[in-house]
Amino acid sequence: MEVCADSVLSSVNAEKGGAIRIELCSNLAEGGTTPSAGLLKVVKSRLKIPVYVMLRPRGGDFFYSDDEFEVIMEDLKLLKNLGADGFVFGYLNSNGTLDKDRCKEVLDAIRPLPATFHRAIDTTVDIMSALEEVIKIGFTRVLTSGGCSTALEGLPSISEMICKAKGRIIVMPGGGINEINISRILQQSKAREFHCSARTSRPSLMQFQKAGIPMGTALFPPEYSTKVTEVAKVEHFISLSNNCFMDME
Repeated sequence: MEVCADSVLSSVNAEKGGAIRIELCSNLAEGGTTPSAGLLKVVKSRLKIPVYVMLRPRGGDFFYSDDEFEVIMEDLKLLKNLGADGFVFGYLNSNGTLDKDRCKEVLDAIRPLPATFHRAIDTTVDIMSALEEVIKIGFTRVLTSGGCSTALEGLPSISEMICKAKGRIIVMPGGGINEINISRILQQSKAREFHCSARTSRPSLMQFQKAGIPMGTALFPPEYSTKVTEVAKVEHFISLSNNCFMDME
């Protein structure tokens, strides 16, 4: 189980619950963006499991300007020096195909560290062709919901991707995985890794709470509660997944 986390507490809870790896990012409400250097430094000081870092300068699509790509490369240098164990990224051309040149440039810069191609693959014009290119470029794994909004909806495509990969890359389902659907996703896809947040809402510790002043924009998130990865949820996910793996064997 890989856990996507956007705070020190969530990262620590993920390790306590048994996660094998953290995908560290900011702004999970936008699907995850590059975390701060400070967040990585503190998380690395608390954890023993590997911490992979998201390289995504903003939310939205995965077609980046030259300025945005320059930011990506500067973040990469800084975060690699701070001890990132791997990186998570994915860049596309405007026509929905892989930006192979930029992906190769980033891979060259992070070597010998491993890399995951993230759910940018789900927005490509042809996910199976994109998978083949991701393999050839040299990624270690690919995170995918099978080209759909959730891994459950994309289950047929995820199964096809795992079959097509033939062990050349780890295909890791992610996107909307929960306690209800994890068994079905793992059993039908035969995936050996999966990705989720295992989060729950936790009330703010603020004693004085002034309502009606949102700090967000369109989403208007609640100001006096936060989403935090929960130890018990991680443990429950791992128990469910282990049962699935034993059944498959």
